[in-house]
Amino acid sequence: MKYTAIVSSDWNECLAPCGSFDPISFVFPDLGPELEGIFRQYTSNEIPLTEATRRISALMPGPVTQEKMDEYLQSSFRTYRGVPELIEWCLSRGILFMINTTGLQGFFQRVFAKNLLPPVPIVAANPMIRFSGMEDDPRYWLVVQEIEDKPRNTELVSRSHGVPPKKVIVIGDSAGDGPHFRWAAENGAFLIASMAKPSLLSYCKRQGISVHKHFGVSYGPMQARNLQKKLQVNFLDLRDFIKALLGIPCLGRDRTYLE
Repeated sequence: MKYTAIVSSDWNECLAPCGSFDPISFVFPDLGPELEGIFRQYTSNEIPLTEATRRISALMPGPVTQEKMDEYLQSSFRTYRGVPELIEWCLSRGILFMINTTGLQGFFQRVFAKNLLPPVPIVAANPMIRFSGMEDDPRYWLVVQEIEDKPRNTELVSRSHGVPPKKVIVIGDSAGDGPHFRWAAENGAFLIASMAKPSLLSYCKRQGISVHKHFGVSYGPMQARNLQKKLQVNFLDLRDFIKALLGIPCLGRDRTYLE
């Protein structure tokens, strides 16, 4: 299929109320506080992602198996409201939706094996945990080993599909998406701050980056998070904004996931 535009989005706490290492803390609950601290450090650009994964690997007493990942998904998988439907809508309208995240490849392998999301064509994720069969799946041809890989991935995909940056939308929530946002700003792509953390807003202010839309629930540095309020946000509300932003002749009819 020929795509007329691209949405390149982070996943954790941006489209779903989970962290990159939640499957690990599910399997090894005693590591929860340490994993949360490491997650906050790299999403605030205090340490590189490779350092975060090195520390986590050293903490883990054993592997996260495919069976344990499935148990985690059975227990805990969810997205914000309307996210699967938005992905399906984009794909049905000629817009390539790619996941571009520091989340774990193995997490997404099992998500798609269980049909928990529409068939996203490209998933750039971290290879710290991965299961067999990935080598034969073309959707995993890109990885995120450092946050600087996100803009490189988006640029590679846009070039391979002949989509100019002015037809690209980047979605992120934290300073871990900062380099991705900077690439978008420098190349004329569009920016959506979804469930934005203070770290992203501070990054954009320091870099002089203008965000085209703030979506969902954002908090100041000292404000407590309200998960229930976030879960009330409907990502299908982004459809009209995306159409207006891109100004493209979308293909097909409007559909919803599991219609």
